Formats: sequence, C-alpha cells, structure tokens
Amino acid sequence: MQDEYRTVARAGVHETEVNRSRFLCALAPAATEREAQDFVAAVRKEHADATHNCWAYVIGADASVQKASDDGEPGGTAGVPMLQMLLRRDMRYVVAVVTRYFGGVKLGAGGLIRAYGGAVGEALDAVGTLTRRRFRLATVTVDHQRAGKVQNDLRSAGREVRDVRYGEEVTIEIGLPDAGVDAFRAWLADATSGTARLELGGEAYGDA
Repeated sequence: MQDEYRTVARAGVHETEVNRSRFLCALAPAATEREAQDFVAAVRKEHADATHNCWAYVIGADASVQKASDDGEPGGTAGVPMLQMLLRRDMRYVVAVVTRYFGGVKLGAGGLIRAYGGAVGEALDAVGTLTRRRFRLATVTVDHQRAGKVQNDLRSAGREVRDVRYGEEVTIEIGLPDAGVDAFRAWLADATSGTARLELGGEAYGDA
C-alpha cells in the first residue's frame, strides 16, 4: 500500500476561457470507479447542450484504475492531458470532467491539449487538495476508572480517536502510523500500569 496520496478537498467547479471557448472543469472525490462514472453521467446530463464533456479519473492509492475520454475531440487532445495533469499532481480517488462550450475559434491539437490539461490544473488550485496518510486501526480496551484520562491524553497527543464504546470496559478506537505502534504500546502500558489491552486491526487512510 502507498504511505499517502493526495485527493481533492471537496467537489467544485472552476471555469476558464480560451479563445472564446468556455471550459468548465468539475472535480470531485470518488472512492470507487462507479462513483466516478456516476459523477461523469451527472455532469453530462447537466451540460447536455455543451459541445463536449471530456473526462478522466484515477482510482486507487496506487492509481490502479486510470481512464479518460475525449468525447468527440480529436484523439488524445482532451482526456489524456486531463489524466496526465491528475497524475502529475499525484491525485488519487478523483474524477474530473471538463465541459467545453465552443466559442467559434478552433484551437488546434496543441491548443486543445493545453486548454484541457490547464483547466484541470487551475481547478485543482481553486478547489484545493489534501493529503491522506496510511495508518493502522487499533483498539484500546481500558477500565472505566482510567478511560477518561487515556482519552484526554490521546487527544492532547494529537491521536485521532475514531470511536468510543462503553460496556463492562471502555473500548477506544484510534488510528496509528505503522512506525509508531511499538512506542504507543509502551506509552499505553506506562499510562495504565499495564492494565490496558491493545489490539491491532487493518489499515486505512486518513487526513494527514
């Protein structure tokens, strides 16, 4: 698994104009290929009167799924430069659709490549990106007497407390960087006089 990846902070649209053609780049995070395809379909429906709705998406922290479409523009002048811009900026789990309203001036192949790639780059700057880092899910089980202090200590140390469940004992779910597991185990034993239990779970990604 990748240690980290970048994605868009939110869905958003940014418009640029090149030689009287309007280029509207819609960006959105997409956890799956299906989500990306649904977003493309929604934008195409919204801009059904546009000259072209070209798109590209990258799914997977390792960019395992990469697809693009020129939607009627000359081959390789729209979808591919859009995809290349996403990859150049290390974007993952993201979908981009550039809607073009033709302004009457032909741009030529080079102009199209610059316009479509540039629209994505400008939109990424406008919408904003964030980094998500890989971490290990872990569960701390502790008695009620010590639970409050453990939670406070975790939060003050900047640990992400994901969930807290109260039963006979208190179960606290957290995220840990892989490299920090041993140090955390030692800290927990010290903080709870060895009474807390730590169980490691799977891996996930969270905001850095």
